[in-house]
Amino acid sequence: MSDVDRNAIEQAWNGVVETARRTAAEGLVVGTSGNVSARIGGVVLVTPSGVPYDRLGPGDAVGVDLEGRQVLGELAPTSELPLHLAVYRAGDAAAVVHTHAVHATAVSTLVPEVPLIHYAAALLGGPVRTAAYARYGTQELADAMLDALRDRTGCLLRNHGTVTYGDTLDEAYDRTAQLEWMCRLWLTASSVPGHRPSLLTPAQLRDVQDALKGYGQPG
Repeated sequence: MSDVDRNAIEQAWNGVVETARRTAAEGLVVGTSGNVSARIGGVVLVTPSGVPYDRLGPGDAVGVDLEGRQVLGELAPTSELPLHLAVYRAGDAAAVVHTHAVHATAVSTLVPEVPLIHYAAALLGGPVRTAAYARYGTQELADAMLDALRDRTGCLLRNHGTVTYGDTLDEAYDRTAQLEWMCRLWLTASSVPGHRPSLLTPAQLRDVQDALKGYGQPG
């Protein structure tokens, strides 16, 4: 690798570790559960299997190519590597975040799709689907996830957790946080005896999606 490549890899790895630590600090994972990755060209940097995030340093970078062959580091990559690689092979994602967020995981056991409780669903491309259950680390799980991710930037994994992706690690993480918040909101509203939460219609969600096209600062 050139010095430029090494610099890019080093910066990306620091971002992966920082994001992984953030998922733990903000209660989206417990212990070494969940995983984070970032793509730099043909290299996917991914958190290693079974190593606490606070123990990871600059010399612990783990990288694989898009076929899953390890090209960087000595530590074994996460057991969820097939899930990450499936996202990168399917499109132009630059970062993937997988968590076991409590409220989102709870919702994954209840519904095939997160009810439209809030327009934050528009930030994930529309109603968030729940992928069919499959054991962690399997290609079957990766395939079910891809089906749930059609035209979306995030999904639930039944009895398991969440997956989101983005153009940056910050964007992927923010989508995870929004998904967890939205699931918590629906569970909270649904828990009030004698009441059912009002939901947005598909037309109302499309209106929000159109409005979001002009959201933020110019340029």
